[in-house]
Amino acid sequence: MDQLHEKLRDIYEEVVRRNNGETEFHQAVFEVLASLGPVVDKHPEYVDSEVIRRLCEPERQIIFRVPWVDDRGTVQINRGFRVEFNSALGPFKGGLRFHPSVNLGIVKFLGFEQIFKNSLTGMPIGGGKGGADFDPKGRSDNEVMRFCQSFMTELYRHLGEHTDVPAGDIGVGSREIGYMFGQYKRITNRWEAGVLTGKGITWGGSQVRTEATGYGTVFFVNEILKHAKDTFEGKRAVVSGSGNVAIYAIEKIHELGGTVVACSDSSGYVVDEKGIDLDLLKEVKEIRRARIVEYAEKRGGPAYFTDDGSVWNVPCEIALPCATQNELNGDEARALIRNGVRIVAEGANMPCSPTAIKAFNEAGVVFAPGKAVNAGGVATSALEMQQNASRDSWTFAETEARLEQIMRRIHNRCLETAEEYGQPGSYVAGANIAGFIRVADAMLALGLV
Repeated sequence: MDQLHEKLRDIYEEVVRRNNGETEFHQAVFEVLASLGPVVDKHPEYVDSEVIRRLCEPERQIIFRVPWVDDRGTVQINRGFRVEFNSALGPFKGGLRFHPSVNLGIVKFLGFEQIFKNSLTGMPIGGGKGGADFDPKGRSDNEVMRFCQSFMTELYRHLGEHTDVPAGDIGVGSREIGYMFGQYKRITNRWEAGVLTGKGITWGGSQVRTEATGYGTVFFVNEILKHAKDTFEGKRAVVSGSGNVAIYAIEKIHELGGTVVACSDSSGYVVDEKGIDLDLLKEVKEIRRARIVEYAEKRGGPAYFTDDGSVWNVPCEIALPCATQNELNGDEARALIRNGVRIVAEGANMPCSPTAIKAFNEAGVVFAPGKAVNAGGVATSALEMQQNASRDSWTFAETEARLEQIMRRIHNRCLETAEEYGQPGSYVAGANIAGFIRVADAMLALGLV
C-alpha cells in the first residue's frame, strides 16, 4: 500500500473489499494504480470526478450456464463469462479463453488489462474479456462444436460490431471462432463479419492475425534494442509456452538474427542449443496438438526435454514469458538475472509476479509489461474489423507493416510518457500512464456514464 498515492489507497481498498478473493484482479488494479501518483498530482480532476474509481468497476458482468452433450450422450455443464469493462473509446474488445482455470476473477483481471492495452494501440476499441471453464484439450471436433454453439446461444445477445467484439485467447483458435460465428449467423440471420475477430482467412479473417501477438512482442523488443543502439543479431533468447504467441515470437526472433534455445508447455520444457526447429515445433503443437516432449523425441541430438525445474533456469539475454499469468516468480527472476538476462518482455498477460518485477527493476534489467508488449494481437484484430467494415482484404506484407508501425508507436509513447511524468526509461510507468490518460479523458468527455 505504501506504493500507492494517498488519494488512491481507498480506491484500491474498495476494489479488494468488493471483489473478494479475486487476487489476479487485485494484482492488476494495484499495478496500474501504483503508476498513477504523478498523474493524480498533475491532474486532480481524475480523482475529483471519480474516473479512476469508475474505471475499476466493469460496465457489465455476464455469467451464464453452458449446457452441452458429449460424444457419449452425457450432458455436461460449464460456466461462461463475459466482462464488458469499459467502452469509452469504442466497442468492448477482448478475447475469449477456454480453460479449466477460468473464473470471474481471472476474466476481470484480463478485461481490466485489456482497457489499457487497447488504449495504447491508439485505435477506437474499448476493453473486455470472456471465456468459460471448458477445456478443449482431448475433446473431439464435434464436442468442441456443440460447446461453442451452446456458448454462443447465450452470448450472442450481448454482441455486435458496435457493441462487443470478442476474439480468441487460450483454448480458442480459428476452429472455435468458426463454430461460434456460425452459430451467431444462424441465430441472427446476419453475416456480421465484424462481430468476431480471429476468423479464417477465407471467410473474413485478416492476414497476420495468427502471428500478430508473437510478432508484435518481438517488434516491441526490437524497438527496445534499437533504442539501445543494438539488434537481435546473435542474441540468445528463451520463450515460455508453445502456443500461437510463443511459436510466432520464436519465428520472428529467428528472422531478426536471434536464437531461441528453449520453450515450454504445461508438462515441462525443451532445450535445443542449436535453436528451436520451428517447422518441427509447428508440426508437434499446431498439427498434432501433442505434448512438447515429442519435439525432443523427434529432434534428437542435443535437444532434450525435462519436467525438472523451470525454463527460466536456461541462460539467455532475452526472456519472453508467453504462457500465462504469474508463471515467472521471484526465484526464477533471480535465476535469470544470475544467468545474464538483459531484457524481459511479457508476451502473455501479467506473466511476471510482483516479486519478479521487483527483482528485475532492482537488477537494472529492462522490463516491459504485457499491456504494451502483447498489444499486437488486439491491434491486428482491430485491423480485421477495419477490413470487414470496408469489405476489403489486405496482403500479409501490408498488414505486417501496419502491425510493426503500431508496435513502434506504442514503444515510443511509453518512453515519452515515462519521461514526461518523471520516470524516464520505465516501460511500466509509461504504459500504465499513457493507457490510462487516453481512457480517462474519453470518460470525462462523455460525462457520467
